[in-house]
Amino acid sequence: MLFYYLTIGLQVFCMYHAYKNSSSYYWYFIIFFLPLIGCIIYLFTQVINKQDINTITEEITTIINPTKKIKDLEKNLEFSNTFQNKVNLANAYHENKDYTNAILYYEKALEGNFKDDPYTINKLVHCYFETANFDKVIEYATKIDINKEFNDSLYFYGLALEKKGMLEEAEIQLKKVDRRYANYPERLELSKFLIRHQKTEEAQEILSEMSAEITAMASKNRKKHNFILTEVQKLLNK
Repeated sequence: MLFYYLTIGLQVFCMYHAYKNSSSYYWYFIIFFLPLIGCIIYLFTQVINKQDINTITEEITTIINPTKKIKDLEKNLEFSNTFQNKVNLANAYHENKDYTNAILYYEKALEGNFKDDPYTINKLVHCYFETANFDKVIEYATKIDINKEFNDSLYFYGLALEKKGMLEEAEIQLKKVDRRYANYPERLELSKFLIRHQKTEEAQEILSEMSAEITAMASKNRKKHNFILTEVQKLLNK
């Protein structure tokens, strides 16, 4: 019985989609007289386009064989040694958490005419932070407009400044991530930074705000931040 209603629902959807998109009249016959098969054919030929299918296929292949994407991009670079092909390969290494090779190709991409490309420089900030090269994090973070275009890198920049003993500047940068109803991982790190440097009251204020914000969320959204909430409550209870 459930299968019957699902098939009817699928037919209704396909008919409606065909009407809205002015599809050829023969689709109505296919959908009506071949309920399940007709709907599947319609979905794959008229609703899910070829680009969507290719994207899904690539994602599945990447999960099964994560190195295939890298090998394919290496071949592209061998064939055409362009800026974009270097960045694409570096991005693939970055996604695979191979930050050393990502740095290698991001640096190569910055050679020549693209030495000031802000997107690539921002990626290097991330990679150098992951490899604990804090001097390079600071060097590259100061080459881009980090406040306007790359707010996500303020976190890496601030923590790198702390590692190098520039505590006042680190605090200035890290406090820029303190925005209500956003940036929960970064605000948690800001709180830990303040605790490390004997500014417990300020940390407690931020932690209390985060706790109240997450607790007040609908259950679905709250689940996304359960780990953060647990960490926040641990710090508040110390």
